Amino acid sequence: MPDLSGMLLVVVVLAYLFDFSNGWHDSANAIATVVSTRVLSPLVAVLMAAVLNVAGAFMSTEVAKMVGTGIVDPSAISQLVVASALSGAILWNLVTLWLGLPSSSSHALIGGLVGSGLVHGGQEVVKLSGLRKVLEAMILSPFFGFLMAFLLMVLISWVFFRTQRGVATKLFSRLQIVSAGFMAFSHGANDAQKAMGIITLALLSAGLIPTAEVPMWVIVSCALAMGLGTAMGGWKIIRTLGMRVVKLEPVHGFAAETGAAVVLMTTAQIGLPVSTTHTITSSVMGVGAVKRLSAIRWGVTARILYAWVFTLPSTALLAALIYVLFARLL
Repeated sequence: MPDLSGMLLVVVVLAYLFDFSNGWHDSANAIATVVSTRVLSPLVAVLMAAVLNVAGAFMSTEVAKMVGTGIVDPSAISQLVVASALSGAILWNLVTLWLGLPSSSSHALIGGLVGSGLVHGGQEVVKLSGLRKVLEAMILSPFFGFLMAFLLMVLISWVFFRTQRGVATKLFSRLQIVSAGFMAFSHGANDAQKAMGIITLALLSAGLIPTAEVPMWVIVSCALAMGLGTAMGGWKIIRTLGMRVVKLEPVHGFAAETGAAVVLMTTAQIGLPVSTTHTITSSVMGVGAVKRLSAIRWGVTARILYAWVFTLPSTALLAALIYVLFARLL
C-alpha cells in the first residue's frame, strides 16, 4: 500500500465508507427473497451473503477499470472531485436506506462523479462515450433481468406442471439457497468493483500508479468493506423487496435470483457497472408477472421507480453542491 496523505487519504476512506454503505444498502439484493420465503433465517442469510460478496469481488476487475477511467478523465480531475462524488453517493445511500427504497448505488456513484466533474472542469472532464455505454447498460439490465426471470419461471412452471406442490416447494427451498448464493457472489463481482475503480481513479490522478490496473491491496480492502456492510443487513429494504413487491414462494425466489445473477455475471465480465438493485427488483417483477400483472403491487413499485429516476440527477446535484462547499472551505 502506497503512502497516502491529505485529500487522497480522505478519498480512500470515503471509498471504503461508500463500499460499506453499498453492501449495507444492497444486502437485500442477495437475500430478500430467501428471507421472505423463510428458506433461511435472516442471520444465516446475511452471513452467507457477506462471505460470498467478498469472494465475488476477486472474480474480475473489468468493472473497476471502467469506473476508474471510463466516466471521467483521470488527468483532468482533482481528489476533491472524487471526494465530492463519494460524499453525494453515501448520503443518497443512507437516505434511501432509511426510507427502505431499493435504489441504485451504481447510479448514485456515477451521478456523483458526473456532477462534481462538471462543476470542476466542465463537459470536457466527462467521457460522454463511456457514460453513454454505462447508461445504456443500466437501462437494459433491468429489462433483461425481467425477461430472464419471466422465461425461467415459465420454463419451471411447464416442467413441474404435474409435480405435487409440497414436493416442488421442498425442492426449490433447497435450490433457492444455491440461487441466493449465486446472487450474492454476482453482487460482489459487480458492486465491490465500483469502490475499487474509485480508489484506482484517485491513485491514477495523483500519479501514484502508472495504469488503471487495480492494486491487490485495493481489491482485498474493498472486498472486506463490502462484506462488512452486507453483514449489517438493510432490513427495511429487505422487507420492501422481499415482501411488498410480489408475494414470493421458494420457486419464485429461485427464478428471480438466478435470472438476475446471470445478467450481473455477464455484465461483470464485459466490464459494465450496472445496477444490481434494478436488476433483482425487475427480476422479482418478472416472476410476479408470470402469475398475473395484478400480482405485482404497483403502488410500491411506483415508489421504487421514482427513486430510480431521481437517483442520477439527485446525486449529481448533491456532489456538485458538496464540491462547491468544500472548494470554498479548503
